[in-house]
Amino acid sequence: MCNLYSMTGSQAAIGAATRVMIDRTGNLPSFPEIWPDYAAPIVRNGAEGRELVLVRWGMPSPAFALKGHKVDRGVTNIRNTASPHWRRWLGVEHRCLVPFTAFAENGLKADGSIQPVWFAGDQTRPLRFFAGLWARWTSVRKLKEGEVTADLFGFLTTEANGIVGPYHPKAMPVILDRPEDLETWLTAPWDEALSLQRPLPDDRLVFLNEADKSLQIVANKH
Repeated sequence: MCNLYSMTGSQAAIGAATRVMIDRTGNLPSFPEIWPDYAAPIVRNGAEGRELVLVRWGMPSPAFALKGHKVDRGVTNIRNTASPHWRRWLGVEHRCLVPFTAFAENGLKADGSIQPVWFAGDQTRPLRFFAGLWARWTSVRKLKEGEVTADLFGFLTTEANGIVGPYHPKAMPVILDRPEDLETWLTAPWDEALSLQRPLPDDRLVFLNEADKSLQIVANKH
């Protein structure tokens, strides 16, 4: 499960790649580390056109996951889009693109400690996008905050490809790196958009921790 990513691409590049009409983010900073429940940029279809906005990471949790809990910390990664919980948000009005330049999975070092292992489109960390969903929801995210109504997002996962698989064999984020796929995700009927929930080909993703050979060797054993 990806619970850490970075977005260090430019505001202008996001807008150009996704044909944003309205930018509601102001002076968008660089995001070297984005964690669950942080506010991060997404591109979505708004009432006045395609817009760039800041939204909290973590979609509403299913009811069964909230039993015995006073807060809903949210779901960052979404896999089973056939679930009734997610089906309500599969239309184009709830789809979004989540810009990123690298994402992390947990790797195990030789001493038993956990260290993030990072992946990107190439070594220059070019701008790419996760296929995401967003929703406006009322819940208690933090006890000290109380009940709030907030815009929330998460992104889809799929089977791991050959680059991510040695470190996280169960899943990887759905990554969109072609202009036609960005448009399909934001505009196409669900049956067509669903075809994008697939692993990115191995030759379009790189592992960024090559210098840490101990991490690579040990992680490959798990």
